Amino acid sequence: MYDAIVVGARVAGSPLAMHLARRGYRVLAVDRATFPSDTVSTHYIHQNGLARLRAWGLLDELLGTEPAAIRQAHFGYRGLQLSGWAEPVDGIDTAYAPRRTVLDALLVDAARRAGAEVIEGFTVAGLVFSEGRVVGIRGQERDRPMREFRAPIVVGADGCRSMVAAQAGAEAYKVVPATGVNYYAYYSGLDGDLHHRVGLHETWCGAWPTHDGLTVAAVICGRSRFKEFRRDVPGNYQAVWDEIHPELGAQMRDQGRRESDFVAMPHADNYYRQPWGPGWALVGDAAYHKDPYPGFGITDAFIHGEILAERLDQALSGERPFDDALAEYHKLRDEMSSENYEFTTTLSAFGELSPRLRGIFGAIRKSPEWTTRLFGLFAGGVGHDEIFSPEAVRRLYEETGTPHDRRVHPAGSA
Repeated sequence: MYDAIVVGARVAGSPLAMHLARRGYRVLAVDRATFPSDTVSTHYIHQNGLARLRAWGLLDELLGTEPAAIRQAHFGYRGLQLSGWAEPVDGIDTAYAPRRTVLDALLVDAARRAGAEVIEGFTVAGLVFSEGRVVGIRGQERDRPMREFRAPIVVGADGCRSMVAAQAGAEAYKVVPATGVNYYAYYSGLDGDLHHRVGLHETWCGAWPTHDGLTVAAVICGRSRFKEFRRDVPGNYQAVWDEIHPELGAQMRDQGRRESDFVAMPHADNYYRQPWGPGWALVGDAAYHKDPYPGFGITDAFIHGEILAERLDQALSGERPFDDALAEYHKLRDEMSSENYEFTTTLSAFGELSPRLRGIFGAIRKSPEWTTRLFGLFAGGVGHDEIFSPEAVRRLYEETGTPHDRRVHPAGSA
């Protein structure tokens, strides 16, 4: 009998297992994969996500694997261009985009060192129920006999297509349909900055460095163009770069070298799922997913996993009832993520910006200070109200000398 079972041992599951094991609980984490292994990913960890790794004592271990440091970003949206970087977040002034073969194995090892039992290559066949409550899992390692494990809480950290969510009946809400499909590959010979540009025809391109002198270079095409795009992925991929970012497109042709096959990353819809019920909980993409465009997924998995671990500790220790603790996790997760969710679903539609957003971004690009503040929003060190509240927008327009006839002041957030 375990105190907790975690299904999925990547960036959401292993940190949760580690936190609970460090608190003295008997934890089992299972994953169908073996580690190290790859998975589709943005790779990107924002500064506030790196702050969590440092707090857990794992950042130096990650830096020891020598991921490339990112300290400059170039952001473009339909002709609006901004370049800069965020102020340090909790003293961290860089971002990193580690290979998942490195990051996930590091997190699995950390969970094991903390005392969690991790079974790799384990496929969960289903949840075990008793009187309407989840009480465990059953599954097997490859060709071995079916096994059953029990615990008072089973957590699904098993991604967008979560088996735990499906069998527990977790309902989705605030669903926003996905708009694109991502293709990425690893290149050598490109510069080390973060590039992020939206074009005029439901397209986006981005690049950021990772391990081993390689750069993750990606494009997104709208779903309406997907069939056309996949008829000639290399040619259409290069065409997106040439259209949106011709300088980097030329660099990819003239001095870059593609070092991998293209990886397709069809986007799941944006959604929240009910993240708990009798005997079960969800974390990471199983619980909450948004378009990969801003790269918040890994960072949110770290933050929400830490919140869930604290509430499970309260419940497992008898400090408060499970329902009370998990309802608070649900409330905190939704409150903390709502503004980023709205911001992400707005920008990832790749449509025309609202007059308000175009006015705000247009004013921001006039000011290095406000540009730094905007990049701080992505990094996790600046709140949305510091940029998008009516008071902040009025201050932005005044400080940048924006003419009154170009100021848009509707109430509300972006």
